[in-house]
Amino acid sequence: MARRSKDEVRDFALGRVIAIVNDKGGVGKTSIAANLGGQFAGAGYRCLLIDLNRQANLADDLGYRGTDVDDQGAGLLGSVLAGTPLVPAPNVRPQLDVVCGGARLEDLTPVMVSRLQHHGRKAFRVLGDVLAPVATDYEVVFVDCPPESTILSDLALAASRWVLMPTKSDLGGLVGMGLVAERFTLAREINPRLGLLGVVLFDTGSRSRAIHSEARAAIDRAFGGDSPRFATTIRHAERTAQDARRLGKLAHELEIELAAQPAWWEALRLDIRTPRVSPSAASVAGDYRALGVEVLSALQAAEEAERAGTPGGASAPA
Repeated sequence: MARRSKDEVRDFALGRVIAIVNDKGGVGKTSIAANLGGQFAGAGYRCLLIDLNRQANLADDLGYRGTDVDDQGAGLLGSVLAGTPLVPAPNVRPQLDVVCGGARLEDLTPVMVSRLQHHGRKAFRVLGDVLAPVATDYEVVFVDCPPESTILSDLALAASRWVLMPTKSDLGGLVGMGLVAERFTLAREINPRLGLLGVVLFDTGSRSRAIHSEARAAIDRAFGGDSPRFATTIRHAERTAQDARRLGKLAHELEIELAAQPAWWEALRLDIRTPRVSPSAASVAGDYRALGVEVLSALQAAEEAERAGTPGGASAPA
C-alpha cells in the first residue's frame, strides 16, 4: 500500500472541520456552533469547538467565561506562533472540548499580516497545520469565525473542509454572505477541497415564506444556481437567546430545565421567584436538532460521494 504524503495525512485529519462563517455579526454563528457542538456531544459524538472570535462569545454560551478554562485565546495564539499542536480545554461538556478565543487574539492579526508579506496566502495554512495533529481525536470540529475580520476568517477557511454559513434574511446578513462567497473562491486557491456544506437561515419567523424565498434566491446568486441550503431554519426567539446567555446554557439544556420547572401557578403559590425559562426553548432546541440531522446527513452524503469518486456536497461560487 502506498504511503500517504504529508498533505494527504493533513487533508484526512481535517476532513470533518466545518467553518461557520459570515462577514456580518449577529447572524447566529456562535449560537449554531455552540448548540450543534453541544447536541452532537450529547448524542455521543466527540466534538471540538474552536473560537476565533476576540469577543469569545462561546464562553458565554457555554458558561465558562472567567473560569480556569478561559485562557482568552492565549493557547491558540501560542500554537500559531510556535507551530505546535493546539491544546483544547477538555470536557466543557461531556465529549465537548474547546479551543478558547478572547482578547489575546488581537495579537494574531499583525502576526498574520507579517507572514503574508513574507510567504503569501500560503501563510493561512498555519491553523490547519496546528489543528491537524489533534483533529483526528474528534468526529466533528466546528470553527466559530468572527465577523468583519477577514484574516481570522481566512485562517479558518484554509483549515476547513466545509463551510456552514448562517445568514439572516435582512440585507446585512445577505451582503455579509456575498462577501464570504468572494473569499471562498480565494481560499480554494490554497485549499481546493473546501466546499459549501450549506446555508441556514437564522433568527427568522417560521411563517415568513416570501422572505425565505427571497433569501434563498440571494444565496443562489452568491454561490451559484444550485447551492446547498438547509431546509431547517432557526426561529426568532429573543427570550430564549437571553436565557441562554444569562445562564450559560444551550437550547436543549434550557429545554430540560423547562420540563422540570413548576407550572407558573405552582411557582406563585410557593413564592418561587427565580427567573423562568421561556417556553420557546423547546421549539428552538427542536430547530437545532433538525439542523444537526441535516448537517450529519450532508456530511455523510458528501463523504460517500467522495469515496465513490463522484462529485457531491461541495459547491463553489459561480
